[in-house]
Amino acid sequence: MNLFEYEGKRPSIAEDAWIAPTATIIGDVTIESGASIWYGATLRGDDGPIIVRGGANVQDGTVIHTTPDVTTEIGPRATIAHQCMVHGAFVEEEALVGNGCVVLDGARIGARSMIAAMSLVPPGKQIPPGVLAMGVPVAVKGPIDGTPAEFWVKMNPVYYPELAKRHAVGTHRIEN
Repeated sequence: MNLFEYEGKRPSIAEDAWIAPTATIIGDVTIESGASIWYGATLRGDDGPIIVRGGANVQDGTVIHTTPDVTTEIGPRATIAHQCMVHGAFVEEEALVGNGCVVLDGARIGARSMIAAMSLVPPGKQIPPGVLAMGVPVAVKGPIDGTPAEFWVKMNPVYYPELAKRHAVGTHRIEN
């Protein structure tokens, strides 16, 4: 992993968090127990703090940043899927932000909600708990219960911690 101190602020990473060797963590970033940060993800805590709560996963190619004096927080067991951008936002417990989403300043994603792939959550948008939202800009489509999206919201908090353990012992750099 690539770890950088920035202006005296250093990342704080729990011993049992898994960080991919190609992830980059800069400055005021806290990664709690059981969280995982995947290949090519960048978490840049220079303008304000970033907190990745216990058991959350930040997947490949995602960028997390914030605005000055604002905390970006990824809640317990939440999922930020592949190639997302989360900027100055709060993602609550077990919420899922789908592949390629953009979540902007002051937005809040409610617990166990899903933002469908390629959606844009504009600044300040509040997504209530337990819903499916999608679109550009995002719109709430209804309760997630009973939809195919419910499977992903329930499965990711269980699957990704186990997958991270497998990567921790099963992935080895190949020297040329």
